[in-house]
Amino acid sequence: MDITIHATFLPHTDPDASLAFYRDLLGWEVRLDVGRGPMRWITVAPAGLPSSVVLEPPAMAEGLTDVQRGAITEMMQNGSYAYITLATPDLDGAFDKLQAGGADVVQEPTDQPWGARDCVFRDPAGNTVRIQQA
Repeated sequence: MDITIHATFLPHTDPDASLAFYRDLLGWEVRLDVGRGPMRWITVAPAGLPSSVVLEPPAMAEGLTDVQRGAITEMMQNGSYAYITLATPDLDGAFDKLQAGGADVVQEPTDQPWGARDCVFRDPAGNTVRIQQA
C-alpha cells in the first residue's frame, strides 16, 4: 500500500504571527491562504515536499462546548495541545537562526537519552515545534 501524509493541522491564534514564524523564520512556502482575520486557513510547507501543514483557527470542530473550547485554549497556552517534529541536517544552524529571529526557545540543542539530538521551540500559538538532527 502506498500512502503518504498529505497534510497535518496546527492551530493558530494570530495568522500573521504564524506566517512570520513558518514562512519567514523556517523559510517555508505558502501554498494557500484562505479566509480573513483570525478565520484564516494557511497551508505552508518546505519547498519541494508534497506534505504540508495547515494552520487553522483553533477549536473549529462542530459540537464543541464552551468548556471544551476553553480547555483547548488553556492547552495551547501551555504548549500541550499540538506539536510537530521536524528534522534538519544542521540542527545548530537552525536553532541559531530561530533564536536570533525571536522564536520562543523551550530547549536548546540537547542529546536525548533515546538517541536523538534535538531542540524545542513554541510557535506564536503555543504549539510545540521539536526539531531534531537528521
